[in-house]
Amino acid sequence: MKRSLALILSLASGLTLSFALSANAQTPAAAPAGPAKIAVVAFQVAVAQTNEGQRNFADLQKKFEPRRQQLKTLSDDLDNLKKQLQAQGDKLNDAERASKAKSIDDKEKKLQRDVEDAQNDFQQEMQELYNGLASKVYDVLASYAQQQGYTLVLDVAQQQSPVIYATDSSNITKAVIDAYNVKSGVPAPPAPPAGSAPASKPAPNKAPTAH
Repeated sequence: MKRSLALILSLASGLTLSFALSANAQTPAAAPAGPAKIAVVAFQVAVAQTNEGQRNFADLQKKFEPRRQQLKTLSDDLDNLKKQLQAQGDKLNDAERASKAKSIDDKEKKLQRDVEDAQNDFQQEMQELYNGLASKVYDVLASYAQQQGYTLVLDVAQQQSPVIYATDSSNITKAVIDAYNVKSGVPAPPAPPAGSAPASKPAPNKAPTAH
């Protein structure tokens, strides 16, 4: 119960995002003669760190904030009921104790269902936002790779990435983010006030950072 509630209270914690580049890839053009020019990109990271991605995720968090607060209130109320039952246990007869215990159990089961529903709803909307944005970022990536003469781009953010070594100069993640931000025209999100905790971000699966 506590574990499930922690997931929805953080909203994005443990969220798994996926996008198959091959699903959007067009038939590749014939490779130019000469040595291959290969780049790597952390695609999921690129999508999440675009200005548009940061804005959309922040908006989604705001949308779910009232629901998060409601679940937190229900959880706190349930904890108080448990403490009250524990403190009053010796003063209650068997019937009263059983009645209160059943009421707590019913409330706990309902809260569990509400937590799971909220978590599923959030993940579904996050996935839809991500997929829509990822398709557009892929188009920019493909255009950038073609302009720069890359013959192959490997995604190092995939769990099963074949990349075990890459130089920093071959990583085009930031270049793709910058190119997408220019094309989208979405401004960078405002910096958080001094002393405030940074907003959580989508947590896509990441492969070890290539160096």
